[in-house]
Amino acid sequence: MSAGEKAKAKTEQAQGKTKATLGRTLGNERMTAEGRAEKSVGDAREAKEKSKDAFKH
Repeated sequence: MSAGEKAKAKTEQAQGKTKATLGRTLGNERMTAEGRAEKSVGDAREAKEKSKDAFKH
């Protein structure tokens, strides 16, 4: 996995988790949903990079 893409995936996951937690704390369903979506994007990016690495070896 390239270092840049890995870092980007981890950043998206962390930001999404933080946003979802903040949304739940504030009772803001929209913010919670946006946070979950951001985390999912990070998860998908990480999975894509891991699968690319699996085929390289």
